[in-house]
Amino acid sequence: MDHYVKPEVYYPDDDIEKVKEQGVLKYRSERLPTWCPGCGYFGIETALTNALSSLAIQPKDLIMVSGIGCMGRYPFFVRGYGMHTLHGRALPVASGAKLARPELTVLALIGDGDGLGIGAGHLPHTIKRNPDITCVLFDNAIYGLTKGQTSPMTPQHQVTRSHPLGNPDPKMNPILLALSYGAGYVARGFAGMPDQMQVLFEQGIRHKGFSFIHIMSPCVTFDKVNYLYDNLRSWVRPLPPSYDSTNLDKAFDIARGEELFTGLIYNKTA
Repeated sequence: MDHYVKPEVYYPDDDIEKVKEQGVLKYRSERLPTWCPGCGYFGIETALTNALSSLAIQPKDLIMVSGIGCMGRYPFFVRGYGMHTLHGRALPVASGAKLARPELTVLALIGDGDGLGIGAGHLPHTIKRNPDITCVLFDNAIYGLTKGQTSPMTPQHQVTRSHPLGNPDPKMNPILLALSYGAGYVARGFAGMPDQMQVLFEQGIRHKGFSFIHIMSPCVTFDKVNYLYDNLRSWVRPLPPSYDSTNLDKAFDIARGEELFTGLIYNKTA
């Protein structure tokens, strides 16, 4: 285990009101986030922290498992149990943690390179086993920690440090992948919309079974053409009020479509 943080704050299991009163500061560790100024991951961290506070999950009952990448630092910044694992291996480690301690709230934090590249083979097998884990995909469409190479989510033809003549491959579709293998809760958010992300995180954590939440986030340092804040704000749009998240066929239509709808795309148990 590369990273282990022992929770420093404990409350009796029945003292939920005290947990709520302490609020989001309860979940902040003494380590400040080290992401680049303006990184969308700050918005994700805020929304997820607010969700933990709203659900009154105690630090002693929380474990966050991450892989390698900019999002891999996340467990350092949250008060709770944390595991900073190998590149692409967050999901099998999170599955083991849930198997050993089923009473814990387990979150697997993966990146688009970490989770859809070297770790892509773990996603379908975790989905089919359906452990009660919330998987959050931090998608900035680039390899940020290793300085701007093409990731599985980089659009075709985009110039990167690893493809100076343009990326020759089409990008992956994580929502379609999750639906195809039978994930019971599938959602998409944007790092610039923390209120919507908080709702999606709360719903995903409450869902009994595997939850998959895809969050699109700008990389302000290494991506100057694709996932920019202004671009994402103009691309994303909320699902229409009449949308039925229990309809799997509709969910596949959304996943295959060109428009980037945000919100709860599919909920098997709704």
